This record gives sequence, C-alpha cells and structure tokens, in this order.
Amino acid sequence: MVNSEENVQEKSCSGCGVKLQTQDKEKAGYVPKSALAKDRIICQRCFKITHYSEVSPVELTDEDYLRILHSIGDSRALVVKIVDMFDFNGSWITGIQRFVGNNPILVVGNKVDLLPKNMNLNRMKNWLQHSVKEMGLKPLDVLFCSAEKGMLIEELLQTIDHYRKKQNVYIVGATNVGKTTLINQILKKVGVQDNELLTASRFPGTTLDLIEIPFEDGSALYDTPGIINRHQMAHYISTEELKTVSPSKPIKPKVFQLDEQQTLFFGGLSRLDFVQGDHQSFVCYVSNLVTIHRTKLEKADELYSNHLGGLLSPPGENQLSTWPKMKKHSFKIKAEPTDIVFSGLGWVTLKGSGAYVEAHAPEGVTVTVRKALI
Repeated sequence: MVNSEENVQEKSCSGCGVKLQTQDKEKAGYVPKSALAKDRIICQRCFKITHYSEVSPVELTDEDYLRILHSIGDSRALVVKIVDMFDFNGSWITGIQRFVGNNPILVVGNKVDLLPKNMNLNRMKNWLQHSVKEMGLKPLDVLFCSAEKGMLIEELLQTIDHYRKKQNVYIVGATNVGKTTLINQILKKVGVQDNELLTASRFPGTTLDLIEIPFEDGSALYDTPGIINRHQMAHYISTEELKTVSPSKPIKPKVFQLDEQQTLFFGGLSRLDFVQGDHQSFVCYVSNLVTIHRTKLEKADELYSNHLGGLLSPPGENQLSTWPKMKKHSFKIKAEPTDIVFSGLGWVTLKGSGAYVEAHAPEGVTVTVRKALI
C-alpha cells in the first residue's frame, strides 16, 4: 500500500500504467493525495474515463513509443498484434517486424461483432491471411475475436498459451483497436474482479505505458500503449464526434444505386464521386450513426460549402475553423469486387463493373483501395 507522498512516483496507475504524481493536475499521472492510502490507485484521468466517459488529451511522444517497442525486441517473447476488423487498413502498424526482432507474431482481428451478422469467418480468415501477407508480415497464425462481447476468447487464449512456451506476451496495436478490453477479458477468465481491471475506453490513447500482468509460471502479459496512426479519422474529430464515427453495434450496409456524375457524402467527413462508369451499386459500410447524402456531382462543391457543420456533420459548427481542407484521391477501379477505404471511417464496396472514382477526405486521412472484404 502507498502511504506517503515520497514514494508515489515509484508507483504506476493500475488503470493505464502511467507513473503517478501529485503535483500537477494538468499532467499525466495526477492523483489526489487523499487517494494514496488506497490499495489500488488509479490516476484522475482513468477515474474520469471510467466514471464519466470523460477523457483528457494526453499524447505520448514518438520517442516514448520507440522506447517501448524496442524493449520488446530486446527480450524473447510472443507478440500478439491486434487489428481492428472494422478499420483494418487504418489500424495496421507498418514496420512492426523492425521493432519486435525475431519474436514470433500472432495477428488477431478484433471487433468482428461490428461487421454485418452474415459474415463468413472462414472467408474472412482467408481475406485476412492474404492481406497480412500483402503487408509483408508472416505471422504464426491469424485469429478473430470480439473483446467487447467476449467472443472467441477461449480459442485465442489456447493459441497464445500454445505458442508462448512460457515466455512473455506483448499485446501491441494502434490506438483504439481494443487491446486493453481484450486483456480485461483474459483477466476475467482467470477470476480477476471488475474493480481490478485495466482502464479501457473507445477513446484513443487510454493506456499510457507498459502494464505488466504476471503469469503463474513467472513470465508476464504486457499491455502496451496504442501506437498513433495519424492518418485515421479519429485524430481529426472531437471525442464526442468519435462516438458517432466509431460503431458500437453491427454495421448495417447501405446500398446506393448510382449513375455516373453522382456523389455520396458521409456527413461532412468525406465524399465519394462516381465520375465515370456503368450504373452500379455502391455498398457503404460506415457507422449506423453517420448520415449519407446523395447529390449530383455538379452540385457537390456547393453543398459542401453551404452545409458543412450543419446538414453535413460531423464535423460540428465549433470545429469548422480548424477543419482540414479536403484532398482528392483518384482511382480507376478494376472489374472485380473492390473496397474504397477511408481510414478510420469505413469503406465502400463496388461489386465489379469497373469505374473511375474520386474520393475526398481531410488532408492527412488516408484513402486506399483493396480486395473486397465482403
């Protein structure tokens, strides 16, 4: 138990791993002196996240991430890389092999509960294996789970135990892929009570340092801070708007039958112009709370100029002064099922007639094409 202010800085927050301090309310790790007598101490930021869904923006530097990642490469361990199946491209960490050295890697696709209910897991596994290989990674295996719903956790635990061979396990991934929620599911499986779980939320950057969870055999499971992929939409919108953009329920695809010279707006966050091609369906996979507007391409600029922050929201009116300019990305889509992916927002599937499209997203947000997931 911590019972003196002198040794508080030797302790870490039980929720997010950050070093504790009692001096500055505005800095990470702040804890009131009155809380020091408790057996389990969490920082004020974790307390607000847990009880009020209120998050203070604390961001680690790139040097912090490099320090943590290199510590993985310096040890012998199993690395479990978590990706978000709703935002696979946005949540992918490039160059992870450079940091983890020769350590073996498992890839786990989380948030499968958010995909349409008719998804075939076997087909999706083939898609994930193909996509991971294209990204230049050769994992031991790929698996799926829903940390939020507790789906497929037992299978994942058995696989981790099989491959770790009594070595440490590091859970790594981009911000908001569900690493901490997954670890909490693992802790529940071994009997840890709810009031002793790690702090988890939908907000990026909740975990701020390594959190060690000992195994009975002397090794440990480590939760790591989420690596910030700055090309994701989440880093351009407010925490309140993130609740709209990040789905919490299974996606209900929205189908639009479009002729060329028509446009789809996804709130005011992005737009997709069907410039040229045969009449065809555009199947949209975004959060059910994001409103999609269809208009003629010739009217798209005017609609965006006059209604951004109102009819076209998010972003809201209070964000317009800092909202980035839209950048255009042009794609010639082949005659095969293809996804046009807006990093952190979702994707649009074209079924295979071929088309020329132009996608617009805030400057800094990545737009890519890939083999259709569904």
